[in-house]
Amino acid sequence: MAKASWNGVTLAESDATIVVEGNHYFPPESLRDEHFRGSDHHTTCPWKGEASYFHLEAKGQVNENAAWTYPTPKPAASEIKGYVAFWKGVEVTA
Repeated sequence: MAKASWNGVTLAESDATIVVEGNHYFPPESLRDEHFRGSDHHTTCPWKGEASYFHLEAKGQVNENAAWTYPTPKPAASEIKGYVAFWKGVEVTA
């Protein structure tokens, strides 16, 4: 079971993550939606496509652009469509 947490709060928990380039991508149904806020930030990966980001909120704190997803990935990354990965201080344990 993989678990993502930040600021003492569990953000996601799943036994069905997909590991890509060392990052655990969590299925959408495993997210605790109340901690996620949309962001206008985007980046582009040459083989995965355009990533969309989320700000995380927990216990009155905000961690900007600390989670990302590929809503419409390129074919090589189709398995992670809609899955979410984390960085910027989010602890992921497996």
